[in-house]
Amino acid sequence: MAGILYVVATPIGNLDDITVRAVKTLKEADLIAAEDTRHTKKLLIHLAIATPATSYHEHNEEQKSEELISKLRDGKNIALVTDAGTPCVSDPGYRLVKKASMAGIKVVPIPGASAMTAALSASGLPSDEFTFKGFLPEKQGARRKVLTEMALREATYILYESPKRTVKLLKDIEEIMGDVNIVVARELTKVYEEFIRGTVSEVLSRISGDLKGEVTVILRTGSPVSADYEEALLSLIKEGASVRDAVDIISSDYGVSKKEVYDKAVILKNS
Repeated sequence: MAGILYVVATPIGNLDDITVRAVKTLKEADLIAAEDTRHTKKLLIHLAIATPATSYHEHNEEQKSEELISKLRDGKNIALVTDAGTPCVSDPGYRLVKKASMAGIKVVPIPGASAMTAALSASGLPSDEFTFKGFLPEKQGARRKVLTEMALREATYILYESPKRTVKLLKDIEEIMGDVNIVVARELTKVYEEFIRGTVSEVLSRISGDLKGEVTVILRTGSPVSADYEEALLSLIKEGASVRDAVDIISSDYGVSKKEVYDKAVILKNS
């Protein structure tokens, strides 16, 4: 029988943030596929786990995936881990998971720590619906293009950023989106954990230079400018489109929630 590929979440800082199930899985696995074996060794020593580890990262994942799939086919159980948090979330690993599932190998998630959900839970920003964008492009032009697209709708966004580029990111956000509400979380679960909350300008005034440690940015874009789509919506209704069809078209074209467009369409249709 083929083995099982376990996708194991590990601590993002505080080594006590690991589940009993994750410890058991790491101990019983035949092999641990780690983004950086040196980093993972520290965790394994802390947990007194002797399972051998092999490197699996973005620079060797194509070749290493085949090797790991072969071991899984031979009945070996493999635990996939990243340097911190949940594998395959803005980290290498999804290709291995995809190939394993396509090969008929069972994939089992072992949930646990994640910087994304940890930051969101303590942000104080609306969390009933949110969009995770991961790392935005390093080049300013490409980054600003993505931010411009994000600004088209009212939403909570979660970003990861290098501490050295955080100030540049915040300045781009302020210029493109305005003085929106934002939370910068750094060193989550560690001794120097910090949440910097406020508008972009307020947060920038509290950051003097490059930050230290991993950074998660959560922001809430403002309400979209309704005038941008009202004219198009009214035009569709006058042309005989049903409210449902008009809502679908405008919501898709302008990145506005269907509920907001529907409420506006009802008002326009009855006026």
